[in-house]
Amino acid sequence: MTSSDELARRLDDLDRIAAIEQLKYRYLRACDAKDATAFRACFVRSGARIDYGPLGRYDDAEPMAALFGRVARHRVDDEFVIFDMHHAVHPRITLTSATTATGAWTLQFRQVNLLDRTETLMTGEYRDEYLLEEGAWLMSASTLTERWRLRRPLGPDAILTPGAFP
Repeated sequence: MTSSDELARRLDDLDRIAAIEQLKYRYLRACDAKDATAFRACFVRSGARIDYGPLGRYDDAEPMAALFGRVARHRVDDEFVIFDMHHAVHPRITLTSATTATGAWTLQFRQVNLLDRTETLMTGEYRDEYLLEEGAWLMSASTLTERWRLRRPLGPDAILTPGAFP
């Protein structure tokens, strides 16, 4: 292999890794935006294996997307009552073939729950599998293992000012 062939291969690998990272960022933005359709679009068309611990295990993304939509978009008096913030850091993407890859991410999660007036902080580890499907990288499997969680009550003086959601 010539040095220009090696350089082209390395650039192609970097492009594939960047596309996978962008997929995960789209997923996180969908979670925070309460967008169940965009959430679902981050997974393969059928058969995605999802294990999110207390949120359940699924053999397809449809039931998880439906649960996500019900929880994230829950309203009281026409106002949202659950507010999440997902940050995934320290990505480690491994290309396993031209059309498959694995990934590991550290999740930093924060939630304000106005139903029970609590704030939750949590960290965990995502282990994902990715598949190139119809020219786009999608998750074919995702497992979240919680590392620790802190839940505390919101004080009586806590005021949440929500922004706009679709």
